[in-house]
This record gives sequence, C-alpha cells and structure tokens, in this order.
Amino acid sequence: MLLVIDVGNTQTVFGVYDARELKHHFRLATDRKRTHDEYGVLFREVLHDMGLEPSNISGVCLASVVPPLTQIFSTMCETRLGVRPLIVGPGCKTGMPILYDNPREVGADRVVNGVAGFERFKKGDVGSGVIIVDFGTATTFDVVSPKGEYLGGAIAPGVGIATEALFVNASKLPRVDLVMPKTAIGKNTVASMQGGILFGYVGLVDGMVERMTKELGFEQRVIATGGIAPLISGESKTIEEYDNFLTLEGLRIIYERNL
Repeated sequence: MLLVIDVGNTQTVFGVYDARELKHHFRLATDRKRTHDEYGVLFREVLHDMGLEPSNISGVCLASVVPPLTQIFSTMCETRLGVRPLIVGPGCKTGMPILYDNPREVGADRVVNGVAGFERFKKGDVGSGVIIVDFGTATTFDVVSPKGEYLGGAIAPGVGIATEALFVNASKLPRVDLVMPKTAIGKNTVASMQGGILFGYVGLVDGMVERMTKELGFEQRVIATGGIAPLISGESKTIEEYDNFLTLEGLRIIYERNL
C-alpha cells in the first residue's frame, strides 16, 4: 500500500492507497513542536484503528509546505515504517514544467494540485486548461495550460485567517461558525459576519477566476479543493467541481511517475 502525506500549515492529511483506490484518510493537527517520535505514536494508533500495520505500507510520497516538519515526517517514515519517502521538490519527477520566474518558490502542494487537476480533465493525450482553487490556510489559485504546464497563480488570505483577524482586531465582533447565511443582508451581527466572510469569498473566487480567464488564451476547467470548498463552490458561478482529495490524488500520481 502507498501512504501519501500532505503537510499543511494547519493540518496534515494522510491517505492510504491500495493501487489507485484511496482506502483510508485521516488528519492530524500540524504542530511544529512535535517530534518524529510523537507523530509516529499518533500515526501508529490511527493505523491500528483502521486495521492496518506499518508493514502494510510499502511506499510513501510526501509534500510539505512547513520546512521544519519535512525532515521530521521523513524520519518518522524511515523509523516507523522502514520506508524512505519520496519528497515532492527539486529532483522529483512531476511531469509538469514549472513556468514560474523561480520554480523553487512554488509550494509543493500547488504543484501536486496542478498535476492532479490536469490529469482529472485529461482525455487520452488531449489536455484541458485548469484553474485549481485550494481553500487552505491560504486560498490559492493555480493555472495549468492545456499542455500540462504550470503557468502561475495567485495567493490570498485563507477564510480562517480572515475570520480570526476580524475577531482579534474588532473588539465587539465574536467568533462565528462558518455557515452560509440565507441572505447577503444580515439582520444580526453573526449573520452579517457570515455573509461578509463567505459571500465575500465567493466574490473573491469568481472575480479572480474571471480575471484569469480574460488573461488566458484558452478555455479552462475550474476545480476546488480544501475544507471550506463545499460552502463556497455551492454559491460560486465559476467553480465546476469539488474534490476534497485532489492533493492526495496528485501525490499518488507523482509517486507512480517516480517508480
């Protein structure tokens, strides 16, 4: 079985594949203070609950946007699983040319999403342009050409960051649950904040996608991923599909390209 690990700023997502089928997935809070032994204990407990043993894992593919944790998770895999992970980064075969001023600046998660998004809409040898919107700690927009080239994108503050900033910096505003309100015109403080945040991000997404579309010389598909994506995609007029496991699928694809 293949273990894929997506180390994000807020959460770390794990997926276990049997061939090309995602059999299990789980999340752990990303904590820079944890050691590889602490992560190893948590990981083994979750595997045990799923009826799996470390010996079931024969390969690992890792993408991390938290540099201090890259080595920690790599060490965890080597000591707990006896497997040296494939780390997405320089020297890793992604099959996707990075047309960025400095390709090393592109986060591993964005490259992985680009690979998965392009493959999702590819029909035989014919590709489609793709815009991937990832609602994570940051909200990222990544653009892939019909030739499978990573062209670039945009980065905006994530919904969680914006919501917390509103609570922290405005004395009278409370923390609110991210629930889509019925109307944009709120009749109380909570509904007003929910509308401003969520409908505001719908406008952000649609505005960015429409602006990008005008700059591109080709048609493209738009797919969203990330925790808050279902809420936003339900109201967006530009997002066509939602896939919560897009990044995990990209890691699987890249692992197979490096066999």
